[in-house]
Amino acid sequence: MAADTAGAKGRRVAAATLTKWAADCLARVGVGTADAQTVARALVQTSLWGIDSHGIARLGHYLARIEAGSIAPVPELRLMASGPCTAQMDGGHGLGIVVCTAAMAHAIELAQSQGVGIVGIGESTHCGAIGLYTRQATDKGLIGLAFTHADSIVAPAGGRQKLLGTNPLSIAFPNADGPPICLDMATSSIPWNRVMNARREGHTLPDGVAIDADGGVTRDAQAAAALLPLGGSEYGHKGYALALMVELLCGPLNGMPYADRIAPMFSDLTARRHLGSLVMALDPLRFAGGPTLAATVRDLVATLRRQPGDVMYPGEPEERREAVRAREGIPVEPGLWAEFSDWSTRLGIALPEHA
Repeated sequence: MAADTAGAKGRRVAAATLTKWAADCLARVGVGTADAQTVARALVQTSLWGIDSHGIARLGHYLARIEAGSIAPVPELRLMASGPCTAQMDGGHGLGIVVCTAAMAHAIELAQSQGVGIVGIGESTHCGAIGLYTRQATDKGLIGLAFTHADSIVAPAGGRQKLLGTNPLSIAFPNADGPPICLDMATSSIPWNRVMNARREGHTLPDGVAIDADGGVTRDAQAAAALLPLGGSEYGHKGYALALMVELLCGPLNGMPYADRIAPMFSDLTARRHLGSLVMALDPLRFAGGPTLAATVRDLVATLRRQPGDVMYPGEPEERREAVRAREGIPVEPGLWAEFSDWSTRLGIALPEHA
């Protein structure tokens, strides 16, 4: 696991302090108290996990879109039952974290009564780390699955121009003796937000993850025009195929636009995104191995522990980083701190105290 540093002139901020500041910022632009807390906690939790592409760094973007009118600070969420185990949610162009949290809560209720709950989501916005919602299901002893799509930023296998989104997916299983096993992955080589962070801080990109406008592989974040699918130049057909399936589950299935028909995240902040997602909760007790599944997951983790080397289960790198960041604070790089300062000045809210 890579070292966790705050950069040459970075700061570290306690999670509780950062959560309060984020919630205050959201409330100041009109988000309701409960929703502001939901989003602030989700962003800070994501940063605790070390997923800095989707953590507190995204707050400024959400605030800007609320001010521009493309995100509704107080959305009207409309839930329509479509069958004994299924429902469709219209997110009212609200904050995606609020929308997907509510949708998974309903999927959990359906699973508890029917064995499985599936909620399609439309008219939403960027929903942060998709693993937030599958862990929401494991908190109730259920298996969680979640998918979402994004605007065109990834080149298909064999292509030289962007077409699909990073289109992440997550699957999580409850663990009888610890955190869940949680797969949370983009179908691209890296998330595009990591490119945005690199541009802000002046970092270079890893090798083999992005291409420039001419289709050549580049490490220059400023020159990056598209990402490569998971698997890179040689095995990218796997990530591309996964992305295409996620696209169909989230866009067309929910009556939303898809691929290059989706409004870009970072250009016209006044344009509504019309994003879709799909969340599922599954009750393991409805299956033969269900009564012992969480214990089996615990035993599987113990088996992984006995392997030579440092073998980790999906989600464990995040758990390890959370242990460090909960103790030492969340690192905030200089460029991001400057954004915090700007928003604090604009909204009349004191900057969060840092170590």
